Amino acid sequence: MIRAIQNIPLILQFAGISGLAMFLPAIYALRLEDFHEARSFFYGGILTLFATSLIAVTLREPEGRDVRLQRYLLALFGAYTVLPIVLAFPFYEALRTTSFLNAYLEMVSCLTTTGLVLFDEPSRLSPALHLWRSLVGWMGGMMMWVAAVAVFSPLSLGGFEVTTRGETGQYNEQGQRLGSLDPGKRWRRTAVHLLPIYIGLTAVLWILQMVIGERALTAATHAMSVMATSGISNVGGVQNASTGLGGEVLVFLFMFFALSRQTFATDLGATRRGRLFDDPEFRFGLFLIAIVPTLLLLRHWYGAIEVDEEANVLAAFRAAWGSVFTVLSFLTTTGFESAEWQTAQNWSGLGTPGLILLGLAMVGGGVATTAGGVKLLRVYALYLQGLREMERLVHPNSVSTTGMRSRRIRSKGALIAWVFFMLAALSMTAVTLLLTGLGIGFQDGIVLAISALSTTGPLAQSAVSVPIDILGESWGVKAVLSAAMVLGRLETLAIIALLSPNLWQK
Repeated sequence: MIRAIQNIPLILQFAGISGLAMFLPAIYALRLEDFHEARSFFYGGILTLFATSLIAVTLREPEGRDVRLQRYLLALFGAYTVLPIVLAFPFYEALRTTSFLNAYLEMVSCLTTTGLVLFDEPSRLSPALHLWRSLVGWMGGMMMWVAAVAVFSPLSLGGFEVTTRGETGQYNEQGQRLGSLDPGKRWRRTAVHLLPIYIGLTAVLWILQMVIGERALTAATHAMSVMATSGISNVGGVQNASTGLGGEVLVFLFMFFALSRQTFATDLGATRRGRLFDDPEFRFGLFLIAIVPTLLLLRHWYGAIEVDEEANVLAAFRAAWGSVFTVLSFLTTTGFESAEWQTAQNWSGLGTPGLILLGLAMVGGGVATTAGGVKLLRVYALYLQGLREMERLVHPNSVSTTGMRSRRIRSKGALIAWVFFMLAALSMTAVTLLLTGLGIGFQDGIVLAISALSTTGPLAQSAVSVPIDILGESWGVKAVLSAAMVLGRLETLAIIALLSPNLWQK
């Protein structure tokens, strides 16, 4: 039985897991005596498993057949484009007050861990639907954890291209050392190693929140959202949770897992450092968490002087905590706001520019984590290259004394990082032009483009003065946003590699 499941295509395995997951909200809705929603998810799970089984019998791979790793990259693309159709059916049937396109957009947003806020009022969705949204986002984050090591690392994609010696989109030396394992075995071995960590961390955060007084559903939703960096909440964010500062502290600590892969695993890491503080991504993330809130606090302190509030030390501390929490949240592309985020504005009378949040989301978190954005390692590579160029302005013939890995990051790694930055800028420009051409304002178009490409959906509410009503837009806007979220999750280099004929040549 297990061998038969292993021989079916990966996207069908994803569909089967989705069908099994539908029974969880069905059981929860049944417990709440919401029989319509229970039937919607139960029938959806049965039909999904039945259809998956029929297709699997037809498309089952013969044993011993060589399945190339590139097909797993294609399966990931199919999972983010086709699988949301399956996930949207029970959501659409259970809600009954929205179109199927809106349900599809919601599932793409959840699966890519973007977390666009489509329904402004959390009360519009039932507890079972909130559970389904967070569960889909959590499964999307889990899928990226496994795919980063099993697919992106051997192909030098997803940020691994900065440090690897192989060509982007082709097998690197690390992948060749693992060449004795076929892609299926590599995927299964990675899943067996990482899934217990992912599930365990989620369970620990869930239990800790309930211990300090949070409701079970809210604790589960926020735990899954933090680990997947989806920013999905059933109460409108952690600022509306009942645990207050204690809950924010717990969420804050667990968001560090999105800064660097070294926080939860060391094998096949992008930088392969021995200690956590030797990891440049983690150190660079800590630098941003320190410097950005400091600048924000100084700005608001200057405003407090003008309104004679500089002596209010308690408000200053609350404003500092709100800034630190929110900066880490948007840097990891989670998108949660602290309850104290507004304290700084009330204290000083100055608003916090949304451009700061947009910039943090564009930088993003660590390589091989659930965070989106450009990634800290690519920014660090450009920093090293810029530092080296400034040294050569003073000493043109100097020879670097750093190690081979640092020289690799500064030379070829920096070039690839710069190429990715240009591709990201072109993608943002293209998405913004499409959105403005479809009737979206220029400012809202930029915010939506960055939200989708960086997988930080809450930016559409936090980075603008008036929240953007996405559900009220045309079908063309929703189609562009769906495509942009898939592009942001898989990254432009992976899409180009997927379309390149060289990738499919033996």
